[in-house]
Amino acid sequence: MDHDNGYKALFSHPEMVQDLLRGFVHEDWVGQLDFSTLERVAGSFVAPGLRRRESDVIWRLRWQGDRWLYVYLLIEFQSTVDPFMALRLMVYLGLLYQDLVQNRQLPESGKLPPVLPLVLYNGVAPWGAALTLGELIEEVPGGLDHYQPQLRYCLLDEGRIAEGDLGARNLAAALFLLERSRGPEEIQTVVAALLEWLQGPERAALRRSFTTWLKQVLLPARVPGVEVPEVSELEEVKSMLAERVVEWTQEWQKEGFERGLMTGLAKGRAALLRELERRFGPLPEGVRKRVDSLDSFERIVELSASASTAPSLAALGLS
Repeated sequence: MDHDNGYKALFSHPEMVQDLLRGFVHEDWVGQLDFSTLERVAGSFVAPGLRRRESDVIWRLRWQGDRWLYVYLLIEFQSTVDPFMALRLMVYLGLLYQDLVQNRQLPESGKLPPVLPLVLYNGVAPWGAALTLGELIEEVPGGLDHYQPQLRYCLLDEGRIAEGDLGARNLAAALFLLERSRGPEEIQTVVAALLEWLQGPERAALRRSFTTWLKQVLLPARVPGVEVPEVSELEEVKSMLAERVVEWTQEWQKEGFERGLMTGLAKGRAALLRELERRFGPLPEGVRKRVDSLDSFERIVELSASASTAPSLAALGLS
């Protein structure tokens, strides 16, 4: 199971979507949502030349009585920032709307229903891409701007969520704490809380999804090369961590966390080189060496965000 599918399985549970919106989308209209009406929307939308978005999760729920709101949850697991995320979302939302029209699923008003495009990002580097489509379009003469497409998406950058927002009894917050954990003891604490929150047969499926994600996604990433014992329940995960806390803490710090940082930097540099080549063509060897020597996530993100609009490599300080 990869990261995208692991998250898709977790956010296929209405409890996760409810806690995500209530806990991390701090807007007044969230209080008008009827979470008891949450239902998954089937469909995988793809157009010629675009890859299928298997990791996307689409829900809808009622708001203001009998009106539907669609929540398009775009799950991104990449170490670098996509500077054209707003453009991608415009395309995917267009496909969603087209599907609703073709299948005659519009509201009684005959208009398109509102959609919340939400990007859930867990990369190490801070997200620095434009949050609106308008920011990606060149400045135009007065009056012409009225005809340019507009779209804003909601970004949840896990690594930059304040610690105070992660202390509540919230399933999405528990997931983010697990992602940010730096050792088995921290995971033990969160797993113990999940065991308390997810008691009862009606929560069995969600417990299994957390168990599967821990075993197949989080733990292998934290302790690479170490075989994770077979477990099927959260209680078994808790016991396993208790037995191996000393052994895995040392291994985690030595290989897991540090290797993750190095991998993130390498992927960041590679993505930056691709963007520079797309913008400026074949790169001089000196530029490649300078990019390969970058050891700051912040600098890589800054250059990635600026590359699409910079007039030259010199303007980026790379020539």
